[in-house]
Amino acid sequence: MSQSTLDTLVARFDPQAASGMDDVFQFHFDDADSYYLVIQNQELSVESGEHDDPSVTLTMSTATFKGLMTGEINGMTAFMTGKIKATGNVMLATKLTSLFPNE
Repeated sequence: MSQSTLDTLVARFDPQAASGMDDVFQFHFDDADSYYLVIQNQELSVESGEHDDPSVTLTMSTATFKGLMTGEINGMTAFMTGKIKATGNVMLATKLTSLFPNE
């Protein structure tokens, strides 16, 4: 995942939407390194690699991830068509849209 994509993610984070959350979103990309997002105390940290106990794990291509970030791809549609695979607390994945809203 490019640094600009990560910067966009951080810039779009909505702390209000993260109220009460203490979760880890693990991202596996089939064409890039893995990353995870830690959301705790209404703060976001982005780490490279694997978390040992993520709340939810999402597997996709970087192209799908970029589409989600730009709003060109609907997360639910991508999940239903197999572009995103999720394990763990799958309902948490539905919060990504409110945590990282398109301006």
